[in-house]
Amino acid sequence: MTSSDRQWKLPPLILHPFSEPTGPEKLLASSRASLMLQGVLPGDDYTVEELELTLLSGRYCELSMLFYVGKDLGRWAAQCMELVEHTEALRHSGIRCESFTNLLIESTPPPVDEKLRHWGVHEYKTIFARALGLHAIFEMLPQYDTLNTDFVRSYHRFADHMYACRQQLFPFPPILPTNFDFELFSSAEYARLLETEWENC
Repeated sequence: MTSSDRQWKLPPLILHPFSEPTGPEKLLASSRASLMLQGVLPGDDYTVEELELTLLSGRYCELSMLFYVGKDLGRWAAQCMELVEHTEALRHSGIRCESFTNLLIESTPPPVDEKLRHWGVHEYKTIFARALGLHAIFEMLPQYDTLNTDFVRSYHRFADHMYACRQQLFPFPPILPTNFDFELFSSAEYARLLETEWENC
């Protein structure tokens, strides 16, 4: 599937924003707490226990946001597989969901890369990989009190390994943007696009 003689249009990747009202505040407070625990910033009058709770609250907020990004990415990969299953030329190619997540992260089409950077998302490869790692083991967002605190504190390291494990479970053929094209939209942007199309019908 690496020849450039054919190109298939994939479903659009639609990312839904997820942020609880106090999310940005929790993330900022968590970063400050981490620096205080490391001695980079003065701890003021906070106890170690208070700083740990603030840190963990922010980490869980990060985990929650990534979980929902992972759901969007998983949904998109499944939609791409529907195209494979309904296309005779692709049906027996061995392409799997992992082929599409590898395309997104390791062989990102230039227009998608450009759009993400325009949004200010420069570390999207790491974000998407961790989101898919979490999505690989959680069907629903786990409640905070069901998670081990060591996992919450270092969830990003676990997520990195879970993504690597997910991609290595089964062999899959890599695919390239020259053969598979797709567009990236925010959910609000895609809704506006649909409205425009309906108005022109």
